[in-house]
Order: sequence, then C-alpha cells, then structure tokens
Amino acid sequence: MFDSISRRQSKEIRIGSVTIGGNNPIAIQSMCNTKTEDVTSTIAQINRLEAAGCDIIRCAVPHTEAAKAFSEIKKGIHIPLVADIHFDYKLAIEAIKNGADKVRINPGNIGSSDKVHEVVNAAKEYGIPIRVGVNGGSLEKELVAKYGGTTPEALVESALKQVDALEKFDFDNIVISIKSSDVMMSIKAHELISKKTGYPLHAGITETGLVSSGSIKSAVGIGVILYEGIGDTIRVSLTGDPIEEVRAAKSILSSLGLRKNGINLVSCPTCGRTNIDLIGLAQKVQDLIDSIQNNHKTEAKSYKIAVMGCVVNGPGEARDADLGIAGGKGEGLIFKKGEIIKKVPESELLSEFKEELLKLF
Repeated sequence: MFDSISRRQSKEIRIGSVTIGGNNPIAIQSMCNTKTEDVTSTIAQINRLEAAGCDIIRCAVPHTEAAKAFSEIKKGIHIPLVADIHFDYKLAIEAIKNGADKVRINPGNIGSSDKVHEVVNAAKEYGIPIRVGVNGGSLEKELVAKYGGTTPEALVESALKQVDALEKFDFDNIVISIKSSDVMMSIKAHELISKKTGYPLHAGITETGLVSSGSIKSAVGIGVILYEGIGDTIRVSLTGDPIEEVRAAKSILSSLGLRKNGINLVSCPTCGRTNIDLIGLAQKVQDLIDSIQNNHKTEAKSYKIAVMGCVVNGPGEARDADLGIAGGKGEGLIFKKGEIIKKVPESELLSEFKEELLKLF
C-alpha cells in the first residue's frame, strides 16, 4: 500500500462557495468558450461543466457587455464564477460589481499602480480574491533579458513581482498561477515558487493542444506537480470542448488518489483473443457512465468498472472491479469482484450491464 501524497500547506482562500488551500480538496477549474455576453449559452455550458465535475468556472471579459453579463449568469449557475481580465482595470471592477467570485489579472498588464489599487479596493469591498496569472508567453521583456530567455526562475520572479504589487496595498487574498506550455519548465517553476510563498497555487500546463495530446501533456506535468504535494486547484487547458478538460482533470486527481472519481472505467487494450467489438463496447460503457454521472451524485462513492475482451482471463484480471464485462464470441459475462453473475448474448450485454450498474446507486 503506497503512502498518500503529503500536500504543501498553503493559505486558505475562499472563492464563492469553494475554499482552496490548506487541507481542502483540490478544485477542478475550466473556462467557457462561449461568448460571455451570450448569457443563455454560457449558463448552459457552465451547468454542463458542473455536472461533469467542474468546481470553479472562468469566463473571458473582453468588454463591458461581458462584465455586465456576470450578474445574469450568476442567477443560473451554482459554482463560483471567475472573471478573466487581460488589460483593462475598469473591466475587472465592473465584473466584481456584477458578482465575480474572483478576478484573474496580471497587475503588470493593468497599467499604473493607481489602477491596480482601484482593482484591489474593489476586491476588498466585495471580499473576493485576485488570481495573478503569469505564463511563458507573457513574460516581461526585462526578465527575458535578465535570464537569457524564458526560464523557471524568470517565471517565478515575475509572479512574485505581481504578488508584491498587490501586497503593497495590504491585500493578501491572492491565488497564484504560473504556467508554461513547456512541461518541464512548468514543473520546475512550481517547485521553485512553492518554496517562496504560502499562497495557494493554480497548477496547470498552458496551451497543451488538442484533446488527445494535450491530455497526455497535462497528465504528465500536472501529475508530477501534484505528486510533489504542490497545487491547490488545477485546470487542464485543451483545444476542444471544455468538458474534456474536466474529464482529464478528474482522471489525473483520481489516478493520484486525490479525488474519488465516482465511476472509474478500466479496459484491456485488446489482442488476438478478442471476439467482441471491445472498442465499441468500451465506448458505449463510457457513454453510459457519463450519463449516470450527469444524473446522479456519484462523487461521494468510488467504483471501478472493467470492460475486458476475454471471458477466460477477464474476470480474474479485473477481480478488483466492482462491476465488469468480459466479452466472448457472440456473448459476454457480467461479473462482480471476479465472480460471474450473468452470462448473456452480446446483443443484450449492454442493457443487462446497465441494469446492474444502476443498482450501485
């Protein structure tokens, strides 16, 4: 039995109904790809993401219309809403007034110290945190020159500089994000900054690409960071449906024993002994699991579900599964903890399996 991960003890920060840092669960974040001012579409996407397991959602605020939309969006969702601001301090203040539970800014991009001070005053008044975000693509030119390029040390210095810009106004309700599209650079930067500050860290690998390759990069990078006990909230950044970001994040946390994943699917890689459409069957089982998790509260429990291609070895190889299928030639077995409970024709396998799966809830 492996020891559980010993997590870095960071400052607790409350974001709406979710608290990160300390011993609180690592929160999963994502970002809407809808136009924020399209309130109906944005609410619909946020509710889909919540059902998939998203704890905190972020929306872009590129103009005043988007900032003002926050007040209506808040009425239709249940999870904390974060405003993503790039340059205009007035948009940050407008989003705060309209109900943002946190704002993400880079103080260095906001402008003068007076403008940063105004954002801080608004955050103080409404009691919300500020996330300072630094990544390899937005590093200050003077730091690039100082370090001879984008380096972990440069990222850390930039982030702490942004923190100082807030602390000078007696503000410490801060979350830090420090990311790069380079996996090893991100890991090293998180290792360095975790020793220099007690603020909670928003961990991730930025701009990872499409769902398949991006999920792998994120799993490697975020997985190492979390294994070292670093990170209080995570986002998997993918080019695709944000739902895939949440699924990947849940899998990363579940694989490290940091979160119960409700229903966890395992399946064998297929071989020449397979006499059933195992790939198609596994996808149908995954779709069934997704449907159940969208309609049932599964996070409080953890189940291992197996889809195996061989009736001879399947139940034995997956004997620790709470429920499983082992495919044969035109038929299949349904088993629990390695014990066969049903033998049914292939055409009835999925419906019979669904019946047994629903019994778990």
